[in-house]
Amino acid sequence: MMQARAAGGHAMGAARDLRGAARHAAYAAGQAGAVAHVAAHELGAAAYAIKAARAAAPDGLSDAAGRLECQWQRGQLPESIRELVLDDQRLRNDICWSVFDC
Repeated sequence: MMQARAAGGHAMGAARDLRGAARHAAYAAGQAGAVAHVAAHELGAAAYAIKAARAAAPDGLSDAAGRLECQWQRGQLPESIRELVLDDQRLRNDICWSVFDC
């Protein structure tokens, strides 16, 4: 866990100097590594990845790109935790930039 947190911290630090999709992708990586020990933060990496997809999309297609990323992520969920994650996304969507509206 210490190595994962250190790597996550480096990714978060690198994100500060970036902009757009690269920044959101770095934050997604940082969240994935740095907050695995905090259950309340488990949606952070997914939310930042959706923001990265939106930011990387051509003009006018950012919402569609975000929805596609959200749907892809949901398709990867193991059946055993699917409803738990979807329920958490519904409950905390507002604090995650409403990216889970897909």
